[in-house]
This record gives sequence, C-alpha cells and structure tokens, in this order.
Amino acid sequence: MNTVKWEGIYSALLTPFDNADGVDFELFEKNMHAQVEAGIDGLVLGGSLGEASTLSFEEKNELVICAKKFAKNKLPVILNIAEQSTREAIKAAQNAERNGADGLMVLPPMRYKADEAETLEYFKTIATNTSLPIMLYNNPHDYKIEITLNMFEQLGKIPTVQAVKESTRDVSNVTRLKNSFNDRFKILCGVDTLALEELVLGADGWVGGLVDAFPAETVAIYRLLKAGKYQEALKIYRWFLPLLELDIHPKFAQYIKLAALQTGLGSECVRAPRLKLEGAEREKILAVINGAIAARPKITW
Repeated sequence: MNTVKWEGIYSALLTPFDNADGVDFELFEKNMHAQVEAGIDGLVLGGSLGEASTLSFEEKNELVICAKKFAKNKLPVILNIAEQSTREAIKAAQNAERNGADGLMVLPPMRYKADEAETLEYFKTIATNTSLPIMLYNNPHDYKIEITLNMFEQLGKIPTVQAVKESTRDVSNVTRLKNSFNDRFKILCGVDTLALEELVLGADGWVGGLVDAFPAETVAIYRLLKAGKYQEALKIYRWFLPLLELDIHPKFAQYIKLAALQTGLGSECVRAPRLKLEGAEREKILAVINGAIAARPKITW
C-alpha cells in the first residue's frame, strides 16, 4: 500500500492466544478472513483490544508480517504504537516500517502524563523518524492526555500526520475538528457506542471493536449511512447497541473475545494479568451476546 485512505471500517483486531499462551496465528488469520469477507477497509494490530501491553516486541513483528502476507496489499495494515519512551516508540515505528506496515496508530506517552509541549514533541519525533502515515489516538478518557485543537494545529504541519482516532467520548469534537481544519485530518470514531452519531456528524470512518465478532453488521451500518439509508442503518445500530456497550468496559478484551468465540471467530484465551470470565459475570455477558445472536438482523444493502 502506497497510501492509506483512513476511511471506512478499520478493525481493531483481537490477538488470539492458544492454551500455551502463544499467539494463535491460525485463529488470527481466520478472523482476518471474516473481516475481509465482510468488506472492512483496514486492519489495526496490537491496539488496546489486541492486548498490546502484554505483547512482546517479537510478537508484534510476527503479527505485522502475518497480516501483511494475508492482506497481500489489498488493504492497509496499521500497527499501534503505545510505548513508555520516545526511543522505544521510534524503534517500534521503524521496525513496523521494515516489516511492511502501511501506517501507524500512535498513542501519547504511556504511564507518564506528559504536558502539551512534551506530547507534541513525542508525536513530532516519531513522525520525523518514519515515513509511514500516522493516525493519532485521542483518548483522554483512558490515557489521561488530550490532543487539543491547538495541538492539532501544530501537528497539522506534519504531512504524515493524517488522521485521528476520535475517542474523547464527546461527539461534538467531530464538528470542532471539521470547523477548525476542514478535511486536513481524517476522523475515525474510536468508541463503538458513538459510531453512528459520529458518522452522521461527518466522521470518515470507524475503528471498531465488536467488528471482531460481527464484521458484516459493522460494515453494513457504515455503508448504509454512506448510501443515505439512515433508517436502515439505525435499525441495525439499535440492535447492535447492547453488544457495542461491551467495548466500553475495563474487561472489553474478555467480553469481545467471548463474543468472537460465540460467532466462531475467536477464543476466550487472554494473557495474564487478564483472566477468562467465570461464573455469574460470564453468564451475564453470554446472555447479552446470545440474545443478540438470536435476534441477528439480515444484512442487505
């Protein structure tokens, strides 16, 4: 891929593990196949949902290589960069480029709550040390650092900073970005429960979580909206919302992995310190998932 359009449905892929705590690449490819068959537009590897904090440097390399071999340059492969130091972030970005990644999703510094100047320098330094296009991840709710409009103005001077995963949980931020910068930055919704709202407000795409278990429904909402079929999209979205709410819980990896298990696209295996769901909690989440599957809408567009 020579360019990344940053439009449409980008799947924040789960990282499947086997019973020996290794990456299950066969299951990883099975899930990617389902995503591609449904018509998604890009693959995002090693994000929060992909249990990035538990993956080794070597495993991230292997995931990129596997995804690139699978995708065969038909859609972009994006690697998440979530590091504690600028030096390690540069290393990860350059290694992703060597392994064929088409772009990067970059979080602000992990653990340390950098101020505005430090965060800007972090992003700028990464961008100047790789030629890959970048989508910034703006998620102050979880990561405590907000990329403000003033910061976007500075970062807009860097051609490779092209998009934002909008996860502030304030849907009006889509309009603020459009009012301030027109189409300088592509905007992709990063919160499943706000996707329809942000797409209606002009977001260019959606980095989905429940897409790992329900790819066809996720793609259908996007395509129906783009075709002007709002009521049809809304009907699917209303059915989808109880599932989408699994994406905004601290155990979202466990919840979405359970959903993927139930739709035949994943397993429950997580990497410690996460543990598999048990008892009443598991039964509660299963009830949500299985209830939705029983009422699953027929997808046509």
